[in-house]
Amino acid sequence: MNPEPMFKGIIPPVSTIFHENGQLNREGMGRLIDFLVDADVDGLFFLGSGGEFSQMSVEERKETAEFVTSYVDGRVPVLIGTGSTSTSEVIDLTQHSKEVGADGVVIVNPYYWPLTEENLFQHYSDIAESVDIPIILYNFPNLTGQELTPELILQLATKYPNIVGVKDTVDTAGHIREIILNVKSKRNDFAVLAGFDDHLLNTLSLGGDGAISASGNFAPELTVGIYQAFLKQNYGKAVELHQQLAYLPLMYKLDSPFVNVIKEATKMRGMDIPTHVKAPARPLSAEKKEQLKSILQRASLL
Repeated sequence: MNPEPMFKGIIPPVSTIFHENGQLNREGMGRLIDFLVDADVDGLFFLGSGGEFSQMSVEERKETAEFVTSYVDGRVPVLIGTGSTSTSEVIDLTQHSKEVGADGVVIVNPYYWPLTEENLFQHYSDIAESVDIPIILYNFPNLTGQELTPELILQLATKYPNIVGVKDTVDTAGHIREIILNVKSKRNDFAVLAGFDDHLLNTLSLGGDGAISASGNFAPELTVGIYQAFLKQNYGKAVELHQQLAYLPLMYKLDSPFVNVIKEATKMRGMDIPTHVKAPARPLSAEKKEQLKSILQRASLL
């Protein structure tokens, strides 16, 4: 019997909720976590791109990781983003995540300097050999400036059993397909997870395992519904929900970074959270809020 991936299904990249002064808002964070757990998600990913890790200090990231892991309290698997431009900092954050009880970590490749394939391989090797915790690779070339190629992912997955999956945030089914065909043929337990909402159904139909996509914060019923319908072979329902979901990527063009858009959408859908973001992100303008409302209405979410 082939082993199953450790992490699969719908794992929202959870927004980090702040007070106006930029400190972690534990009450708001707790409300969002409870909402998502009740929505039947398969895990929660904290401190990813939408979690604003890149605007946070190491101390703030550790505080958040400790709080969310404790608050979730084993109800669903917890993944913590530990990516950084510094290998030693990634190792420190990854070790901390293990110590506070996270189930795994998600590690985006270093940004700013483009790395040779050898240096990129060694970066992940150093981490995998330093901390015994499940690792999900995070490929987001639009933000990092460098792709994790299917060949590199295969090398890492073949050598390190604790590298257990990839979040593939690319706007092409071809890249996802190549990872599924090349890596899962060697390691069936390797999770391939879409990073963009509208590639969830593509990923599942190609043999992948789910998604870590932003709409899970404010419309988990869509991605959870697609995933569960697909598992039940109710493909008509999956396609119907996919067509509803297809409007949502329009939101992400309203601002950059779009972390404010996600928080405003979550609030518009009835979640009692403040929408403060960390600079250089800024509050969403009144005009953009109206455009966001229109998109949510087109998707039948308001």
